[in-house]
Amino acid sequence: MPDLRRVTGAEVRRQARSGELTGPTPGLALGYVQANLVVVPRDIAFDFLLFCQRNTQPCPLLDVTDPGCPEPRYAAPGADICSDVPRYCAYRYGELIEEPSDLFGWWRDDLVGFLLGCSFTFENALLKAGIPVRHIEQDRNVPMYRTNIACRPAGVFKGPMVVSMRPLTSAQAEAAARICQRFPLAHGAPVHVGNPSALGIADINRPDFGDPVEIRAGEEPVFWACGVTPQAVAMQARPSLLLTHKPGHMFVTDLRDSDLEGR
Repeated sequence: MPDLRRVTGAEVRRQARSGELTGPTPGLALGYVQANLVVVPRDIAFDFLLFCQRNTQPCPLLDVTDPGCPEPRYAAPGADICSDVPRYCAYRYGELIEEPSDLFGWWRDDLVGFLLGCSFTFENALLKAGIPVRHIEQDRNVPMYRTNIACRPAGVFKGPMVVSMRPLTSAQAEAAARICQRFPLAHGAPVHVGNPSALGIADINRPDFGDPVEIRAGEEPVFWACGVTPQAVAMQARPSLLLTHKPGHMFVTDLRDSDLEGR
C-alpha cells in the first residue's frame, strides 16, 4: 500500500470507494484540502445554505452539488460523494440510524450535498512550521467537543458549535493562530485557548467525537471551530434526514491547500 500521506486526494477517494480505506483521514494526502460532508433534502437545502452563511467559521462552504447529483464538480470533478468517503453517518429526526460504508442505499433524487472546509487542511501548514499535531503523532482521530456556543439559527437548523482540539504550548498556540488565519475556509484561527469549562466542556479526556489525546506538561488545549457542528445541530434540530461523513473520516478533494490560502 502506498504511503497515504504522500498520495493525491483522488487516490484517497479511490481507496475509500474500494473499501481499502475505512479509517480516519488526518494526515492523509498532505497538501490536498479535506472536507466535511453534509447531505440534506432539497426542501431544507436553502435553510442549510443560509446556516453556513451565518456560521462561516464552523461551516465554511467549499462546494454544493446540484439536486440529485452526487458529483462535487468544483472541488473534485468526477468524484462521488456517495462512495468516496471512508465512513458515513445517517441521521433521521436527529437520531443516528446507521454508519454505512456508502450512501447508495440512502441516495434520492432530491438530495443536495455540501462540502465544508476542514481543519485537517491547515495541519499540513502547522507541520511544515514545526508545530506538533498530537492526534497525527499518536495515530488517532482528532478530539471534538460540543460547546455552549450557540450557532446563529437558520430555518430548521439551530444548535451548538462543535470544536476540535490540539494541545500546544503558549508560543506554539500563538504561531498556530497566525498560520491558521491564512485559511478562513478551513475554520481560520482558534476560537478559544485554555480552560475547557469556559466552552462547557466538562472532561477534556472524554470528547464527544473522535479520540482523546495526550496533553503534556506546559501545554494547554487549543480549540478550533469544527465542521462536525452540523451533526450536533442535527441532533437538536431533528431534520427528517441528514447524511454526513463519520467524524474524522473526510472527503478529500482535488483542491490544494494553497487554493484556500487567504480566501
